[in-house]
Amino acid sequence: MTKPQRILVTGSSGQLGQSIKEIATDYSGYDFVFANRQQLDLSNETSITAFFEHQTFHVIINCAAHTAVDKAESEPELANQINHLAVQQLADIAKQKNTKLIHISTDYVFNGKQYRPYLETDSVEPQGIYGQTKLCGEKSILNILKNNAIIIRTSWVYSEYGNNFVKTMLKLGQERDSLNVISDQIGTPTYAKDLARAIMSIVQGRVFKHANFTTSIVHFSNEGVCSWYDFAKNIFELANVQCHVNAIETKDYPTPAKRPHYSVLNKVKIKQMVHLTIPYWKDSLKQCITALQGKAL
Repeated sequence: MTKPQRILVTGSSGQLGQSIKEIATDYSGYDFVFANRQQLDLSNETSITAFFEHQTFHVIINCAAHTAVDKAESEPELANQINHLAVQQLADIAKQKNTKLIHISTDYVFNGKQYRPYLETDSVEPQGIYGQTKLCGEKSILNILKNNAIIIRTSWVYSEYGNNFVKTMLKLGQERDSLNVISDQIGTPTYAKDLARAIMSIVQGRVFKHANFTTSIVHFSNEGVCSWYDFAKNIFELANVQCHVNAIETKDYPTPAKRPHYSVLNKVKIKQMVHLTIPYWKDSLKQCITALQGKAL
């Protein structure tokens, strides 16, 4: 009898980690190990070494990250440790133990000045500490693991779990009659459960089954395009929340970290890599809001 493949999911208490945990039962033949910050702390080099000392995995899915974009500006060392140095350490461990690695990265590696969806090959120019440290993490993987790693860049992630734009809007929408939301930043929301399924499609796909596939970068988000303003309007509409949304410009809402004005991702490569139907962002948003309303009952 074939032993199930061991898959480690780091950052298991985050949005994506919890979404993978939710769908894990749909995938037989895998033994999932979910590690949160208490079990595997990427801010601590010793914690990482100790965790892997007596454990081996077929696949590591690294969902852990310092994702507080504005906070990263005042915590550059911590952001660099989690998003770069820890990723470098994971890549070294994966190489030593012949483990395949899937690492989650971000649209923030781009400068946001483009007007067509970003390809994986487009030049990178992060505008803040978060994007810079995530890019350093990508480069570490590409330098250390010439084979057996896939970097997935994604954008605007939300889910039923943790803190995210959807949950914030729903909370504020109940408390206020109107909200100001930025209308000149354009991208695509990503439902964490859809990203989780895309990750498992890669794990099960033909590329991943090769003994030594070439390391590559792919992009994943839901289909479609919107602004944060459009996103907020749709959240209130689907949740039947009576809150007026005012469109404002980025200059009217200054933040410590600069956001990309345009960060739509081209997803042709991942569709070619695995057989994948990517849902339209509004359809996935409806699913998430239905789930959140179900939890609230």
